[in-house]
Amino acid sequence: MDEIGLVHQFLPPEIRPLGPSMRLVGRAMPVQVADIDDSARGSESLSPFGRMLEALDDLREGEVYICGGGCPDYALWGELMTTRAQVLGAAGAVLDGYYRDTDGIASLGFPTFGYGSYAQDQRLRGHVVDFRAPIQIGQVLVEPGDIVIGDRDGVCIAPRRHEDAIFVKALEKVRAEKVVQREIEAGMPSQEAFAKYGVM
Repeated sequence: MDEIGLVHQFLPPEIRPLGPSMRLVGRAMPVQVADIDDSARGSESLSPFGRMLEALDDLREGEVYICGGGCPDYALWGELMTTRAQVLGAAGAVLDGYYRDTDGIASLGFPTFGYGSYAQDQRLRGHVVDFRAPIQIGQVLVEPGDIVIGDRDGVCIAPRRHEDAIFVKALEKVRAEKVVQREIEAGMPSQEAFAKYGVM
Protein backbone atom coordinates (compact mmCIF):
# COMPACT_ATOMS: atom_id res chain seq x y z
CA MET A 1 0.00 0.00 0.00
CA ASP A 2 2.91 2.33 0.68
CA GLU A 3 4.06 1.79 -2.91
CA ILE A 4 0.78 3.07 -4.34
CA GLY A 5 0.58 6.06 -1.99
CA LEU A 6 -1.69 4.59 0.71
CA VAL A 7 0.54 5.40 3.67
CA HIS A 8 -2.06 5.73 6.46
CA GLN A 9 -3.88 2.40 6.46
CA PHE A 10 -3.11 1.00 9.92
CA LEU A 11 -5.58 1.69 12.69
CA PRO A 12 -4.14 3.15 15.94
CA PRO A 13 -1.78 0.72 17.71
CA GLU A 14 -4.02 0.71 20.81
CA ILE A 15 -6.44 -1.50 18.87
CA ARG A 16 -5.27 -5.00 19.79
CA PRO A 17 -6.77 -8.51 19.62
CA LEU A 18 -8.60 -9.79 22.68
CA GLY A 19 -6.44 -12.93 22.46
CA PRO A 20 -2.94 -13.08 20.91
CA SER A 21 -3.87 -15.85 18.47
CA MET A 22 -6.94 -14.06 17.09
CA ARG A 23 -6.79 -13.26 13.38
CA LEU A 24 -9.28 -11.48 11.21
CA VAL A 25 -10.00 -10.98 7.51
CA GLY A 26 -13.31 -9.63 6.27
CA ARG A 27 -15.22 -6.81 4.63
CA ALA A 28 -15.82 -3.65 6.62
CA MET A 29 -19.29 -2.78 7.86
CA PRO A 30 -18.53 0.64 9.41
CA VAL A 31 -20.57 1.79 12.41
CA GLN A 32 -20.59 5.39 13.68
CA VAL A 33 -21.03 6.04 17.40
CA ALA A 34 -21.63 9.38 19.10
CA ASP A 35 -21.56 10.29 22.78
CA ILE A 36 -24.81 11.12 24.55
CA ASP A 37 -24.69 14.62 26.03
CA ASP A 38 -25.37 14.84 29.76
CA SER A 39 -28.35 17.10 29.11
CA ALA A 40 -29.90 14.55 26.72
CA ARG A 41 -29.35 11.53 28.95
CA GLY A 42 -32.65 9.98 29.94
CA SER A 43 -34.56 11.78 27.20
CA GLU A 44 -37.52 9.80 25.93
CA SER A 45 -36.58 10.81 22.39
CA LEU A 46 -33.38 8.72 22.59
CA SER A 47 -33.86 5.05 21.84
CA PRO A 48 -31.56 2.71 23.78
CA PHE A 49 -28.24 2.35 21.93
CA GLY A 50 -29.54 4.38 18.96
CA ARG A 51 -29.27 2.25 15.79
CA MET A 52 -26.87 -0.29 17.31
CA LEU A 53 -29.25 -3.23 17.24
CA GLU A 54 -30.28 -2.37 13.68
CA ALA A 55 -26.61 -2.29 12.65
CA LEU A 56 -25.90 -5.56 14.43
CA ASP A 57 -28.82 -7.32 12.73
CA ASP A 58 -27.66 -6.01 9.35
CA LEU A 59 -24.28 -7.76 9.56
CA ARG A 60 -23.66 -10.15 6.68
CA GLU A 61 -21.52 -13.23 6.36
CA GLY A 62 -17.82 -12.39 6.22
CA GLU A 63 -18.28 -8.81 7.38
CA VAL A 64 -16.49 -7.01 10.21
CA TYR A 65 -18.40 -4.75 12.60
CA ILE A 66 -15.93 -1.86 12.70
CA CYS A 67 -16.97 0.86 15.10
CA GLY A 68 -15.64 4.34 15.81
CA GLY A 69 -16.83 7.70 16.99
CA GLY A 70 -17.38 8.73 20.58
CA CYS A 71 -14.98 8.99 23.50
CA PRO A 72 -13.52 5.76 24.90
CA ASP A 73 -15.41 5.90 28.20
CA TYR A 74 -17.63 2.88 27.63
CA ALA A 75 -17.63 -0.51 25.95
CA LEU A 76 -18.73 -0.73 22.32
CA TRP A 77 -19.08 -4.53 22.17
CA GLY A 78 -20.11 -7.41 24.42
CA GLU A 79 -20.96 -11.08 24.63
CA LEU A 80 -24.56 -10.86 23.41
CA MET A 81 -23.47 -8.81 20.40
CA THR A 82 -20.78 -11.42 19.75
CA THR A 83 -23.34 -14.22 19.88
CA ARG A 84 -25.58 -12.46 17.35
CA ALA A 85 -22.64 -11.67 15.05
CA GLN A 86 -21.49 -15.30 15.13
CA VAL A 87 -24.96 -16.55 14.25
CA LEU A 88 -24.93 -14.22 11.23
CA GLY A 89 -21.51 -15.50 10.09
CA ALA A 90 -19.65 -12.23 10.70
CA ALA A 91 -15.86 -12.33 10.56
CA GLY A 92 -15.16 -10.24 13.66
CA ALA A 93 -15.39 -6.91 15.45
CA VAL A 94 -12.93 -4.00 15.46
CA LEU A 95 -13.53 -1.22 17.97
CA ASP A 96 -12.00 2.20 18.36
CA GLY A 97 -12.71 1.71 22.05
CA TYR A 98 -13.32 -1.05 24.57
CA TYR A 99 -15.16 -4.37 24.74
CA ARG A 100 -16.81 -5.98 27.77
CA ASP A 101 -17.80 -9.53 28.83
CA THR A 102 -14.25 -10.50 27.95
CA ASP A 103 -14.35 -14.06 29.26
CA GLY A 104 -17.57 -14.73 27.37
CA ILE A 105 -16.20 -13.38 24.09
CA ALA A 106 -12.98 -15.34 24.58
CA SER A 107 -14.93 -18.56 25.17
CA LEU A 108 -16.75 -18.00 21.88
CA GLY A 109 -13.44 -17.48 20.06
CA PHE A 110 -14.83 -14.58 18.05
CA PRO A 111 -12.08 -12.31 16.63
CA THR A 112 -12.46 -9.08 18.60
CA PHE A 113 -10.07 -6.13 18.51
CA GLY A 114 -10.13 -3.03 20.70
CA TYR A 115 -8.34 -1.09 23.43
CA GLY A 116 -8.96 -3.82 26.00
CA SER A 117 -11.65 -4.80 28.45
CA TYR A 118 -13.78 -2.28 30.33
CA ALA A 119 -17.21 -3.10 31.73
CA GLN A 120 -18.89 0.32 31.62
CA ASP A 121 -22.02 0.03 29.48
CA GLN A 122 -22.62 2.00 26.29
CA ARG A 123 -26.27 2.59 27.16
CA LEU A 124 -26.85 6.15 28.45
CA ARG A 125 -23.34 7.13 27.31
CA GLY A 126 -23.17 6.49 23.57
CA HIS A 127 -25.40 5.49 20.70
CA VAL A 128 -25.00 4.36 17.11
CA VAL A 129 -26.02 7.17 14.75
CA ASP A 130 -25.22 5.54 11.39
CA PHE A 131 -23.82 2.43 9.73
CA ARG A 132 -22.73 1.29 6.27
CA ALA A 133 -21.29 4.78 5.79
CA PRO A 134 -17.63 5.90 5.85
CA ILE A 135 -16.04 6.47 9.27
CA GLN A 136 -12.67 7.86 10.34
CA ILE A 137 -10.50 5.97 12.83
CA GLY A 138 -7.22 7.70 13.53
CA GLN A 139 -5.79 8.64 10.14
CA VAL A 140 -7.72 5.91 8.31
CA LEU A 141 -10.91 6.40 6.34
CA VAL A 142 -12.88 3.16 6.50
CA GLU A 143 -15.50 2.66 3.81
CA PRO A 144 -18.11 -0.09 3.43
CA GLY A 145 -16.62 -3.15 1.76
CA ASP A 146 -12.97 -2.30 2.47
CA ILE A 147 -10.90 -5.30 3.50
CA VAL A 148 -10.05 -5.47 7.20
CA ILE A 149 -6.98 -7.52 8.16
CA GLY A 150 -6.01 -7.99 11.78
CA ASP A 151 -3.69 -10.01 14.00
CA ARG A 152 -1.47 -9.41 17.03
CA ASP A 153 0.60 -6.90 15.00
CA GLY A 154 -2.39 -4.61 14.44
CA VAL A 155 -5.29 -3.92 12.09
CA CYS A 156 -4.97 -2.49 8.60
CA ILE A 157 -7.55 -1.45 6.04
CA ALA A 158 -7.12 -2.27 2.36
CA PRO A 159 -9.44 0.04 0.39
CA ARG A 160 -11.82 -1.87 -1.82
CA ARG A 161 -11.15 0.38 -4.82
CA HIS A 162 -7.43 -0.57 -4.75
CA GLU A 163 -7.65 -4.18 -3.60
CA ASP A 164 -6.48 -5.86 -6.82
CA ALA A 165 -3.28 -3.78 -6.97
CA ILE A 166 -2.70 -4.18 -3.23
CA PHE A 167 -2.84 -7.96 -3.24
CA VAL A 168 -0.73 -8.36 -6.38
CA LYS A 169 1.98 -6.19 -4.81
CA ALA A 170 1.65 -7.92 -1.44
CA LEU A 171 2.24 -11.35 -2.99
CA GLU A 172 5.22 -10.03 -4.94
CA LYS A 173 6.72 -8.65 -1.72
CA VAL A 174 6.17 -11.88 0.22
CA ARG A 175 7.94 -13.87 -2.51
CA ALA A 176 10.87 -11.43 -2.50
CA GLU A 177 11.11 -11.56 1.31
CA LYS A 178 11.37 -15.36 1.23
CA VAL A 179 14.27 -15.10 -1.23
CA VAL A 180 16.00 -12.53 0.98
CA GLN A 181 15.47 -14.68 4.05
CA ARG A 182 17.13 -17.65 2.34
CA GLU A 183 20.06 -15.44 1.27
CA ILE A 184 20.54 -14.10 4.82
CA GLU A 185 20.33 -17.61 6.25
CA ALA A 186 23.07 -18.57 3.77
CA GLY A 187 25.29 -15.77 5.10
CA MET A 188 24.59 -12.76 2.89
CA PRO A 189 24.92 -9.44 4.83
CA SER A 190 21.66 -7.53 5.20
CA GLN A 191 23.07 -4.46 3.39
CA GLU A 192 24.01 -6.59 0.40
CA ALA A 193 20.64 -8.31 0.40
CA PHE A 194 18.80 -4.98 0.43
CA ALA A 195 21.02 -3.57 -2.34
CA LYS A 196 20.33 -6.65 -4.47
CA TYR A 197 16.61 -7.20 -3.83
CA GLY A 198 15.31 -3.89 -2.44
CA VAL A 199 13.44 -5.71 0.33
CA MET A 200 14.03 -5.88 4.06
